[in-house]
Amino acid sequence: MRKSLTADMLDAKTPQDVNVQTEARKPASDPTLGIPVSVNRTGTPRHRLVSLGDSLTHGFQSGAICKTQLSYPALIARELGWFEALRFPTYGGPGDGLPLNLENLARSLEAQFGDTINWYEYPPLLAFLRNYLDQIEDYWERGEGTHLPATEGINHNLAVYGWDLRNTLSRNAEICQAILDQNPPRDNLLRQIVEHHNERAALRVLNSARDAAGNALSPVQAAAALGAEGTQETPNQGDGIETLIVLIGANNALGSILTFRVNWTDEGYDDMAVNDRYTVWRPIHFQAELDQLVAEVRKIRARHVIWGTVPHVTIAPFARGVATKVRDGSRYFPYYTLPWISDRDFDPKRHPHLTCPQIRAIDSAIDQYNDSITAAVRQARLEGQDWYLFETAGLLDRLASRRYLEDPTARPEWWEEVGGQYELPAALQALSPVPDSRFFLSNETGRIRGGLFSLDGVHPTTIGYGILAQELINVMQLAGVRFYQADGVTERQGRVNIDFARLLELDTLMAKPPSLVARAIDQVGWLDTRFRLFSGMMMASY
Repeated sequence: MRKSLTADMLDAKTPQDVNVQTEARKPASDPTLGIPVSVNRTGTPRHRLVSLGDSLTHGFQSGAICKTQLSYPALIARELGWFEALRFPTYGGPGDGLPLNLENLARSLEAQFGDTINWYEYPPLLAFLRNYLDQIEDYWERGEGTHLPATEGINHNLAVYGWDLRNTLSRNAEICQAILDQNPPRDNLLRQIVEHHNERAALRVLNSARDAAGNALSPVQAAAALGAEGTQETPNQGDGIETLIVLIGANNALGSILTFRVNWTDEGYDDMAVNDRYTVWRPIHFQAELDQLVAEVRKIRARHVIWGTVPHVTIAPFARGVATKVRDGSRYFPYYTLPWISDRDFDPKRHPHLTCPQIRAIDSAIDQYNDSITAAVRQARLEGQDWYLFETAGLLDRLASRRYLEDPTARPEWWEEVGGQYELPAALQALSPVPDSRFFLSNETGRIRGGLFSLDGVHPTTIGYGILAQELINVMQLAGVRFYQADGVTERQGRVNIDFARLLELDTLMAKPPSLVARAIDQVGWLDTRFRLFSGMMMASY
């Protein structure tokens, strides 16, 4: 039986429109929501796959946008036999990505100092780090990274890390370029991070997204332009896009986890010039933004549209639950703090943190976001549009190690009804240890734990993206999408499965884990506990 709310479960600053619950929302088990739709399959859409979203769709990993050829849209396109036609941005540079690829940094440190960094090596370590960061900063702010590569047409992957619903509706390349023009880079000796890295990354996504007059388009406008190109048989008529994936909304709550501050939206929530002050959107404000996005997506000529729910961002191991659960059967810990601060060292008076009631309120707000997304899909299907619901939230819930898998008493009433613990592909289950959602750790013996989240504790590893791709492929096959061999001609029969053995070889964190991650985390934790060095830097950089 569902438990009742008690006073200690509530945070006094939570707005009244947040419907705080004791149990997570039950994910939908049927992407069609039980509503049949007759699909007009006349003609061959010019674009087989287009995606709107944020970092999860863009391909962010270990602190950087990198390896975009292994983003989930790219993995799906490969299975479609359409990878060579897929247009997506790429990012390289001396640090392999933007703004800071933690895996590349870990391997560079390992090459320079071995698998252990001793205290007497700190002076050369600091010199090494300054030079390493300086090269990355110079490349993107003054060097080759400032030159945008030529793109033959609008990109198919239109996601940009860090963007929320309003950005997807309104932000474009001209806005991003104007911000860069108004803020010329400065060589900051103390804060050597690429300035305005988000705008620089976004330009590679959207610079080619323009109308016939050269006017810049937002991501949703760019998708509409691709849809308007029509079918191969009838240009400018029919569905120009076969499958459109919309997976957006995590950044309407993720700021609370990254900053360990809960600032609910108020006036100006829809103003891109000022809404960065907020870290969680109130459900009424999310609904207002979603209504506008849904209206724009309805205009896009896409044969099938898949809407993803918003994952419970509080499950990401970047925000680590401290000590033991607040009570038997609870899914929550009393405090959540940075992953390198141990239970023994944690001090709520000194360290950034969120409380159990705050985490519950964030999760409850996300559940309301997802109710709104579900309602939009339901209404579209009732009106004959072939929209589907992809349960990103349910998928992450079923992979949540510390919240549910290690504590069966905390599992919601619907747990077994939706399939229980997510069954990993056989190639992943054969690994030791089996990959899980805990913070990634490795040493000279190999991976110690984790494996589904990359080194930033928020974004998936390559195999994690493979799981997303597989589940979306399942929805696409339900929609009747045809998959082909690499030649794009020979149709594949039966269930289409991602080759996880291949992905394991491509996932460098899994294939060759950096040997100093565990020791580095210990050293970062020691320094942060005493001097609040790294947590202070993290808070200042958000």
